[in-house]
Amino acid sequence: MPSFVELLAERTVLLADGATGTNYQNMGIEPGVAPEEWVVDAPEKVQELHRRFAAAGADLVLTCSFGGSSLRLADEALHGRAVEVNRRAAELAREAVGDNVLVAGSLGPTGHLTEPLGPLTHDLAVATYAEQARALTDGGVDLLVLETFFSLDEGLWALEGIQSASDLPLVVSYSFDQGTKTMMGLTPTQVVEAFAPLGIAAIGANCGKSLTDTDVIVDELVAAADGLPLWVKPNAGVPRMVGDSVIYDAGPDDLAEHVRGYVDRGARIVGGCCGSTPEHIAAIAGALGR
Repeated sequence: MPSFVELLAERTVLLADGATGTNYQNMGIEPGVAPEEWVVDAPEKVQELHRRFAAAGADLVLTCSFGGSSLRLADEALHGRAVEVNRRAAELAREAVGDNVLVAGSLGPTGHLTEPLGPLTHDLAVATYAEQARALTDGGVDLLVLETFFSLDEGLWALEGIQSASDLPLVVSYSFDQGTKTMMGLTPTQVVEAFAPLGIAAIGANCGKSLTDTDVIVDELVAAADGLPLWVKPNAGVPRMVGDSVIYDAGPDDLAEHVRGYVDRGARIVGGCCGSTPEHIAAIAGALGR
């Protein structure tokens, strides 16, 4: 199969998968259980979701390793098993989708604020992300994705660690969850300006808040990115509680309509984040003429 970079050169748009945690909840994961625990305890369910997204039309699936750094797992049941978990998450995804779908290694924030606001230092961050990136690379992923970031320092330190450990293409994706800014006040333009010169393969946004906010964010990313491929994976709208369930207000057709608009404005890799199911991804595939 062509590489991520080759596919980007060949195709107008690549379709990524949807949510992990939301779908695991629908598949029966117990409250309070980290999704990464299923890599060890329920690998067949991890693979089932990967296959469902591939069947819906995804060109790319993300590994179940978003919270898989050693720092994030330190207080969890998988303490001390970060290398094993990340390598196995990559292997499970590859086994599930074969060689016809790209596998992207997911790396999320550590959950710690950077110094002086918190305990995360430059050296600790670099070492932590290097370890995770190396394990995902050894497991056979095609590319790496820093997703749902909000802090500039942690993102830059993570990139440094990853690039010290792996030569795979790297996507950087921030969450603008305060409307059109991140929790730390970053704008899309500031994110692009910080990362575009650093040899990344794509940049963009995931998660966030409403689709209306994402519409604005995409416009700013397009204006700032100057040809750098854009990655956009919004939530399926805004969540609300209905009884004991979390319901996202954008159905498959609603999400597909917005995502089709992002592609029309220049986004190159699109999919869904929280609340997005294989049905959402299938609707996006249909809207893209697949």
